[in-house]
Amino acid sequence: MKDEAARDAQKLTDRVAALVEAARKAGADAADAVAVRGRSASVSVRLGKVEGTEAAESEDVSLRVFVGQRVASISATAASDPTALAERAVSMAKVSPEDPFQGLADPALLAKSVRDLDLYDATVVSAEQLKADALAMEEAALAVPGVTNSSGIGASAGLGGMVLATSHGFVGHYVGTRFSRSASVVAGEGTGMERDYDFSSRQHFADLDAPEAIGRSAGERAVRRLNARKANTGQVTVVFDPRVARGIASHLAGAINGAAVARKTSFLRDMMGKQVAAAKITVIDEPLRVRGPASRPFDGEGVEGQKLVMVENGILNHWFLSSSAAKELGLQTNGRGSRSGSSVSPSSTNLSIEPGEASPEALIRSLKSGFYVTEVFGQGVNMVTGEYSRGASGFWIENGELAYPVSEVTIASNLKDMFLNMVPANDIDRNFGTAAPTLMIEGMTLAGS
Repeated sequence: MKDEAARDAQKLTDRVAALVEAARKAGADAADAVAVRGRSASVSVRLGKVEGTEAAESEDVSLRVFVGQRVASISATAASDPTALAERAVSMAKVSPEDPFQGLADPALLAKSVRDLDLYDATVVSAEQLKADALAMEEAALAVPGVTNSSGIGASAGLGGMVLATSHGFVGHYVGTRFSRSASVVAGEGTGMERDYDFSSRQHFADLDAPEAIGRSAGERAVRRLNARKANTGQVTVVFDPRVARGIASHLAGAINGAAVARKTSFLRDMMGKQVAAAKITVIDEPLRVRGPASRPFDGEGVEGQKLVMVENGILNHWFLSSSAAKELGLQTNGRGSRSGSSVSPSSTNLSIEPGEASPEALIRSLKSGFYVTEVFGQGVNMVTGEYSRGASGFWIENGELAYPVSEVTIASNLKDMFLNMVPANDIDRNFGTAAPTLMIEGMTLAGS
């Protein structure tokens, strides 16, 4: 399988190199081309029977061309004619408005070599293996007392790769695999039913959590939610389970995205070098981490990004920058350009709110009363103002212990205040592209009964 991946990479490398050459011949001053290959297979089961099997494979290319300060891009399948695509893209660029911030990355910043970050696992997982894993998860979940139904059990395996070539002479490629198992089940009966889930997703098959452990955990989570109550309206200290804390981390990542700052759509746009979070909060972004879930040896423009301490002891140090966002802000890219089709925009890689010293149990024990949140829903986050309002469910904390399940409430605050009042626990799981430990935040408003 590794030889097959190498042959595929060479084929796509030849394709993108031909696109760049065709663009130069068609009159482009500069160009870059990217090819993306994906392959996946999945099996889902419900109540002991296979509910669905899927297999997909794709190879797509995109070309960006620059004519002066004008830019145009075009996407197609990998089998498309390079000359025709290039001529069409150049024609589009000539009638496009000028954009002084667009262009290829500075050649001096391009990766000199492509690091091996151990993102690829040659393990072949058959459809029968995926089915067996899914059935094992479901059996374990249904064996939990109180679980009454299965609402979606699945296993999948796939890979994705990218090849990039630029008219500055950069050519690079990498490929990564992804294996996943997930279980969602229902507990209880009638109007008292509750649903919950668990999952595991890794780049290497051997690193996956066992199917039985995932199923059992999903079942236990669902049963714990039974007989939920509302909580009283008022000010409350909220403890965010890591599942939800990762969402808080993603809001922070969005607020320090250079594109949002340039558009003035971030509530932190004027805060560079200032205190944006509690003094115990440090946020790191690390694109070159070996086996990192969001690692990449180079970004969507060919730049090798380095580890950055985005926030240190609460002080904001960096924006996430691609070349265009950096130019607009009068800065230099830090290798965070992410390719989406034919466009490039900044994004985080392996982002983490670093852990603190206290355990999650110690944070909970410190509270006479509070709200431990395990799930949020709704779209109530305004990234321009920082206003935060989400529906939530979880468990009420009484005298330092989880006392009873809570649902149908809303929690609200402003992300500016939330970041400044955040206390991290020590339980971070780095198997997520955006990772965070349990987080405690004082002074939030709960709307309940």
